[in-house]
Amino acid sequence: MSDILMPKATAVWLVDNTSLTFEQIADFCGLHPLEVRGIADGEVARDIRGADPIGNGQLTREELDKAQASADYRMKQQISRHAELLKPQKKAPRYTPVSRRQDRPDAIAWFLRHHPEVTDAQISKILGTTKSTIDQVRHRTHWNAANIKPIDPVTLGLIGQLELDALVKKAAEKKAKDDLKKGILPEDPTLRPASETGHLQAQDEEEKEIRAARIEPKAEDVFGKATFHDDEDDLED
Repeated sequence: MSDILMPKATAVWLVDNTSLTFEQIADFCGLHPLEVRGIADGEVARDIRGADPIGNGQLTREELDKAQASADYRMKQQISRHAELLKPQKKAPRYTPVSRRQDRPDAIAWFLRHHPEVTDAQISKILGTTKSTIDQVRHRTHWNAANIKPIDPVTLGLIGQLELDALVKKAAEKKAKDDLKKGILPEDPTLRPASETGHLQAQDEEEKEIRAARIEPKAEDVFGKATFHDDEDDLED
């Protein structure tokens, strides 16, 4: 039997309005008998308003009467004639206008270059393309490979910016989780390779020399340090 809607609210209504046993209510609502007892004692679902299963089409009056007449009877849920309409339907494949289908290889190339963390399945789903086309673009075996250029799919009008941001974020989070499982720690943006560090140190030394050369010379460096003598020594006979 499929799960009923609002099981606790339905149990509250059955406890308040019928003479069913806790076991019967628990079996119909998919709850534990002790949980139903707690509802009857006011310890569980105090603030939940009861939901009439007969009124919402989940139980018939005949089934309820049979259950109240025999404690061993287990009620059967009524299948709504609208149940099929309430089932979530599969999302249809993305449709791309014919006028823009030639732009998809450019969008694929953009994903491959700028967001390698996005999987082929995700690219295929969001652009409405196939994995074989993605492989052809990746290995440059596409019939129009010479003219394919990486272009943002938002600029091409194939997807929206919010949709792209959500996809990139989801792919990045998945990659981070996979890296942690493999024992790969995330890169520290404050750490730089030794080659780059050495280059920066040399650049710093050069900047220091330039700054030192720009310092204005002092008067004593140009004219020499002044010396003072007593007046008697400066006077000539």
